[in-house]
Amino acid sequence: MPTPGYDPLNPETLRDPYPAYALMREHAPVLWHDRMGCWVLSRYADCVAVLRDHDTFARDPRRVGEAIPEPSLSVQSLDPPELGPLRRLLMNAVHTCDLNGLAQRTRERSDALLSALATQTTFDVVEDFASPLSLDVICDLLGVDRPERGSFAEASDAIMRSMDAGLLPETAEPGRRARQQLSALVASWFAESDAPGLLAEMRRGAPAAGVPETYVRNTARVLFQGGYSTMVAAIGNVTAQLMQYPGLLEHLSEPETRTTGVDELIRYDGPVQGTSRTATRAVTIGGTRIEAGQTVLVLHAAANHDPDQFPRPDELLLDRSPNPHLGFGWGPHACAGTLPAQIALHAVVEALAARPRLCAAGAFVRRRTATMRGWQHLPAAFIPAACTAPSGRHP
Repeated sequence: MPTPGYDPLNPETLRDPYPAYALMREHAPVLWHDRMGCWVLSRYADCVAVLRDHDTFARDPRRVGEAIPEPSLSVQSLDPPELGPLRRLLMNAVHTCDLNGLAQRTRERSDALLSALATQTTFDVVEDFASPLSLDVICDLLGVDRPERGSFAEASDAIMRSMDAGLLPETAEPGRRARQQLSALVASWFAESDAPGLLAEMRRGAPAAGVPETYVRNTARVLFQGGYSTMVAAIGNVTAQLMQYPGLLEHLSEPETRTTGVDELIRYDGPVQGTSRTATRAVTIGGTRIEAGQTVLVLHAAANHDPDQFPRPDELLLDRSPNPHLGFGWGPHACAGTLPAQIALHAVVEALAARPRLCAAGAFVRRRTATMRGWQHLPAAFIPAACTAPSGRHP
């Protein structure tokens, strides 16, 4: 029997993690990882069971006796029942926003960026399209002024890399400094801005909901940075798939196919690889005993390719329905920005479908990050410029 191993930062795993995930699902669905000091789950049923059971599996480290700095208290880290008022406040604010207007403006921004890029021989999808578009969309949603992209992207990158501090301890301190930098930016919004948007809605509703302003500020920072980095990665992953499988774009030009197709693109190769929880008591998962205080890593991406849940999981089926993937999480900590993210991706795919086909104009380079799967560089060109075919199922 093969011995499953999981090295998230191995170049082969970064290129294509799905064979390793399949090996784990079959032979070690609850795998102890010495280097990270946690249990790694790869089967869909086990992952969903953990994400649903917030009584047994804590997101808030205070529930297992660990300290948490005040800037980390947000919709991302709190658990029910404390999470409830903050999450309701956030979701109400999302639904109060003009999401139809956001979709229209995202399509217009996508068209404008692509029109400008079409005048260039080649360009980088990540740097020249996904990054500026994502920053514009998240600022539009929040109702805040757009910061200087270079310094913000640098801070966001440091935070994203620090999510892998269990594997790369040297990333922790730069991530902490970057969070301080973004916290100062958010504080300036509270002092100066009351423009229409999600942040203004949350600030208005917080007193009546009994939500401390600190939680609103921290959540704004998490939404800003997390929304940006996830959207950049998602747009990059989706665009890479469309370049690799050019026939997809023709099908996605139809609105009814786009509805299920965007979800399937996220299931197939989404940005978020996993999330962690800590056991509050001893519990058995998949026949393996997890002790109180031990950490569990839920691999969303592995669960999304589980054949027990998704027939033909390694195929892109644009009409897949139902599609209960974990690309946006599950349970009380499911991504609050799912709807805006879907709207943005629909607009991007629609804009790409209306143009000449994109193709690779050089080697694709993966980011060396484990928690977030994305691209560092995606050189591209519009046909009929000279193009090269990316190699491998997941380049």
